[in-house]
Amino acid sequence: MTSDKTITADAAGTWTLGDLTVNRMGFGAMRLPQQGTAFAAGSASGDRERAIAVLRNAVELGVNHIDTAAFYFSALRSANELINSALAPYADDLVITTKVGPGRDPSGSFLPPATPGQLRGQVEENLRQLGRDHLDVVNYRNQGADSIAEHFGALADLREAGLIRHLGISNIQARHLTEALAIAPVVCVQNKYALGLPGQDDALLDLCGDKGVAFVPFFAIAGAGRESGAGAAESEEVLAVARAHRATAAQIRIAWTLRRGPHVLAIPGTGNPDHLVENVAAGAIRLTDDEWAALNALHRAAPEV
Repeated sequence: MTSDKTITADAAGTWTLGDLTVNRMGFGAMRLPQQGTAFAAGSASGDRERAIAVLRNAVELGVNHIDTAAFYFSALRSANELINSALAPYADDLVITTKVGPGRDPSGSFLPPATPGQLRGQVEENLRQLGRDHLDVVNYRNQGADSIAEHFGALADLREAGLIRHLGISNIQARHLTEALAIAPVVCVQNKYALGLPGQDDALLDLCGDKGVAFVPFFAIAGAGRESGAGAAESEEVLAVARAHRATAAQIRIAWTLRRGPHVLAIPGTGNPDHLVENVAAGAIRLTDDEWAALNALHRAAPEV
């Protein structure tokens, strides 16, 4: 999408996470330590100054919702440390969302899922790295457990203690949302979701809207590429819409994501300053009804797994 005017994150509209108002166009910090490489132990470190510049540019473009985690790190860089260095002291309207449950040892290898009793240590680790006295939003990331009640209850206790302001859940099914809501308020659900991926989370996205809970897709651009990024050949349906808007395929994917509902928040991540500007500008793309129908047909045609 070409324009002489800089488009800012408020073009996508706003949503509230509890009592916190955020622009629906946010930023995911996972890629910052890795310079676009796969998120894995031993991945190459990104350029520190470039990463810091991207974070500062994101805020200058109106991004006030940043997603991170203590386990987002490479051999030399930590996403939380980069955020702290780039943005502290933090603006009053900046909302930093983090997640707990998974953990990695100093060599980068993933540890067994945290027990409920270990979640406080993970919360405190995020507090130290970010230089905060409380965390705005903490997502409990489920790693295949049938019930999340005990873990979510432990985070609810930390919320009551003042270490956490709001709670979310990640990598979950609808029954987990019901389970969590019976314990404490849930402000967001973070699940893998993208145009053209199998649509098993369509119903969950709609359920979140009915409950007033934000739905925050991850891998919304990368899709099946996951941590390694978008690598597969793009569909002709997406490319046709991109040409009509003089936009990139990634921008169209973001625009489709945002149109899925007013409660859907986008958190595309990048270490590339130009891609950052493009991602934010996607919030201003308005798909026509015909384009929306064509992209939805593509989405519905994805095989279930």
